[in-house]
Order: sequence, then structure tokens, then C-alpha cells
Amino acid sequence: MAKVLTPRGENYSQWYNDLVLKADLAENSAVRGCMVIKPYGYAIWERMQRVLDQMFKDTGHENAYFPLFIPKSFFSKEAAHVEGFAKECAVVTHYRLMNDPDGNGVVVDPDAKLEEELIVRPTSETIIWNTYKNWIQSYRDLPIKCNQWANVVRWEMRTRLFLRTAEFLWQEGHTAHATKAEAIEETETMINIYAEFAEKYMGMPVIQGLKTASERFAGALETYTIEALMQDGKALQSGTSHFLGQNFAKAFDVKFTNNEGKEDYVWASSWGVSTRLMGALIMAHSDDHGLVLPPQLAPIQVAIVPIYRKDEELERISEVATDIKAKLRARGYEVKFDDNTNKKPGWKFAEYELKGVPIRLAIGPRDLENGTVEVARRDTLTKEVVAIDGIDNYIVELLDTIQKNIYQKALDFRTESTHSVDSYDEFKKVLDDKGGFIMAHWDGTDETEELIKNETKATIRCIPLDQPEEEGVCMVTGKPSNKRVLFARSY
Repeated sequence: MAKVLTPRGENYSQWYNDLVLKADLAENSAVRGCMVIKPYGYAIWERMQRVLDQMFKDTGHENAYFPLFIPKSFFSKEAAHVEGFAKECAVVTHYRLMNDPDGNGVVVDPDAKLEEELIVRPTSETIIWNTYKNWIQSYRDLPIKCNQWANVVRWEMRTRLFLRTAEFLWQEGHTAHATKAEAIEETETMINIYAEFAEKYMGMPVIQGLKTASERFAGALETYTIEALMQDGKALQSGTSHFLGQNFAKAFDVKFTNNEGKEDYVWASSWGVSTRLMGALIMAHSDDHGLVLPPQLAPIQVAIVPIYRKDEELERISEVATDIKAKLRARGYEVKFDDNTNKKPGWKFAEYELKGVPIRLAIGPRDLENGTVEVARRDTLTKEVVAIDGIDNYIVELLDTIQKNIYQKALDFRTESTHSVDSYDEFKKVLDDKGGFIMAHWDGTDETEELIKNETKATIRCIPLDQPEEEGVCMVTGKPSNKRVLFARSY
């Protein structure tokens, strides 16, 4: 096959790049640092969108849309926020082009300079809170629970398809509340939704936790995160939810009259996931043969490939395949009957394997005589012969089995790759020899966190929410610690 992948064990990074390109998920564009998401990759993202969007609406959120451009002055109103994003901003300074008087194409018209520069949104807190000021007067206007599906720009110099690009797609939720408790509850609700989506639909186990002060979102009082472990032993932050307190309300003077007639600042949260989830999906499950997609998110859940020599054989196979397809589609599954005559069955088998289609059916004349069909599973690369009668029920159950198996395999890998250490020497040895998640005591100081990061390139991924208290001492300083935190090298 022309689409051979670099083995993971040989070069994991190259394997990832090969897979993204050869499975037709995305490619680099003419704009440095930006990507083209190809139809098959976008189909996966659309399925993610569809599920998440319904989960948001089921918890009382509504979709809206806010401007791509943000006045520069808005970023000056929240000091921590501007400091966090200043180095990543793309800035619009002019609004018109003109023909070059010397005949060299077009140039920026020097007379078209904007009175105030516009920032291409890296995130939308500032423009949204400036808008909320017009929407909120009293407690009767609260809560506001908006989400938007949008693109953002963060000027990255070292880019990687899906994982880190200058422009990417995401959703960002922004909510306004009358009380601190409501805003915190919202923040926790959304990180739970992200965790449920990751595990139930992506088949990817995650650890929920709080970011340390130095790793929080710029302008947040607390940042909740879900952290996933990739097959190369590195962590990937896969979703965040932020308790913003009253910081943005104060910056944009968003006040409301409470039910006691007193004026107060609004409480806020924001939360988001991005096309980085595509990278997580690839790296959590796929193998040296190609993608392994959980059925819940696969654009094609079942592919049917006819095996024939004569046209009349194809006609008979088509009747059976069409019936199977109709029964499965009636139950909500996406089925493709690939009767393309320009490609041989062997090519099709390899292509569906590369693209991670969960189940592949092969039907030939002998199968019709025997009343059977060959069923190939992508997750285990195994095949079996199954009776055509009742095949729809069999496939529905098998898809559920595959979804659970993919999750369990990833969970087993994470369990095997999670280590608890007590000394800094042991920490460095495990990190270099095994990688993965490391649970260790930390004294809670920024200085120690920074030292570990500089010396080992490992960061505190989170302070796990379900981690029990355990008296101990920091592995670096020997100072008291009441809980282990999660360390890893990461993307």
C-alpha cells in the first residue's frame, strides 16, 4: 500500500503526522501555522459538535455569536487577561488595500489606518462582557448562559495539525450569575460534561482536577481541567472550565440589582474545548494500521464491501447490502455500501482500516449461498463469519462492544502508566524510563513548580478532584504536603 504509516514505536511524532495526512483528516495550508480540515476530518468534528451542542442545550445553554474583532482597549481592562494573551494576538491596523503606484500588486493604503487597532479574537471574554453590560440590569436578567461555536487565532510559532495551530475551531461558553455559588456550580457542571463526553463518546478516560495558580486561565480565579494520557506517555489537556469570579464584571462595570435592592457585580464562568480533541482522539486509540475510531463518533460506522466477478453477482449482493444498510440506518447508524468499480476490494479494506471504520462487512457470492457475511472489527483486527439473518441486531450489539472495548483498553493503559513516587530522584527516573502520569507530593509553591518544570519538562497537570488527602512531604523541598498532584510531560 502507498499509505504505509511510520510505526509508533519508531517515531511517534511522525506516525501522528503521517496518520493525519494519509487518513485525509487535515493538511497544512498556504497560510503558515493554519490548517485545512478535510471532509473526513470535519465529519468527525461535526459529530463531536452535534453531541456537545445537545449536551449544552440540555443544561440550559443557548448558542449566540459575537464579533471576530475586538477593540484593543478592551484587553487593557483586565490586567491578568491581557498579560496572558498579549504575545499571541494578531492585530488589524488598516482597513483598505490599494494598487501599488509602482505596479507591484497591492499594498496597504497608508490613509486607511484604523483609529483603534482591532484584535482577532484569541478568546471572547472581553467582547462578551462588554455586551453583557447592555443585557443585565437586575437579578431578573440572570443567569445568562451563552455558548458560541467559532474560530479563534493565537499566533503560534511551532504548530502541529489539530494540537496547536494559529487558527483553530472551538466552542466557548460564557455565563453570568447572581451569586458566587451559582457561578462555581456552573464551572463544575461544565467540566463534568466535558468528562462525560470524553469518556462516553470519545472512549477516552480523563482525570478531572484544578490547575495550579501558575497554570490557570488568564483572568480566572480557578481553572478546572480534564487531562488525558496519550499512547506515548504524554498528557493532553482536553477541556477547561474557568471560574472567573467578578473580575470581568468589574473590568467592564457589569452590575445588577439583586432581589434585596442592592447593587452588586455579576459572577462569571467560561469554558471551552477545541479541535485539539481531534488530536486526542487520534493519539488515544489509533495504531500502526491507522485510525481507531469509537463508533459514537465515527462518520461511517459500517462499511459494506462487495466481492464479485460478474455484474449479476454485484446485483444480488447489492440487494442484500441495501437491505442491511436500510435496517441499520433506520436505527440511527451511518452505513456505506462501497460499490465503486474503480477500486479493488483489497484497496477498500486497507482504506477503511486506515480511516478507522469500526465494522467492515464483506459479502461475496459464496456468502449469499451460505446466508452469511464476513464481519471485520477495526478495534481488534479480527474477523468472523456471521449469519445474514439478524445481522442488524448483531452489528448494533457489536458496535456497543467496540465502544466499551476501546474505552477499557485506554483505561487499562492509563492504569499501567500511572506511577506514585516519593523522591525527586525516583520521579526523574520514572519520567525518563516510563513516562506517563506521576502522582507525587508538592509543597504548593510556584518556585518548586517552576524548578521541576525547568529541570524535567514535566508540569503539574492538575490537582485531582478525587485525590484523597494524604499527609506527606514535597519530593523536592521536604516541606509538608497533604495531597499528591498529577505530573506529566505534555503536548
